Amino acid sequence: MRRFYAALVKVEALLAGLFLILMVALIFAGGVARMLQAPQNWTIDLASCLFAWACFLCADIAWRNDALMSIHLVTERVPRRMQRVLLYLNYAIITGFLGYVVYAGTWLAWVSRARSFQGIPGVSYSWVTSSLAVGGLLLLVTTVLKIRRALQNDGLLRPDPADAGS
Repeated sequence: MRRFYAALVKVEALLAGLFLILMVALIFAGGVARMLQAPQNWTIDLASCLFAWACFLCADIAWRNDALMSIHLVTERVPRRMQRVLLYLNYAIITGFLGYVVYAGTWLAWVSRARSFQGIPGVSYSWVTSSLAVGGLLLLVTTVLKIRRALQNDGLLRPDPADAGS
């Protein structure tokens, strides 16, 4: 299972980078085409689809690497026990929200399956809306792994300097 997750992480990073590069290239190509009096509106539409996917993939990568914005101003000033309570409360809220995102994203992808994406025949809008469900699921897996790691470390985000001497 660890090998599968490691491969998933690599594929996720590869896709996120690829989608960001393609998004920029498409927007640039669309701008050049418009400047040459031959607008290609589909480039912006496809870039929007790639943006939706890239946002969720990059959010999961940032969440996994603890690179999201966080404010420790309050939590560093409370006792360790309260820090653990706040950590688990935070994870519970995130887990509940992501569970809802997966549910709502799946429902949205299902109900929009017959709708064409930006009027492009044969391309379902579900390709865009499924980014919500897939991205939410990836974030949920990362959150569950963070909860597991916190339980193994007794809920401590950083080692206590007072414990360093023992």
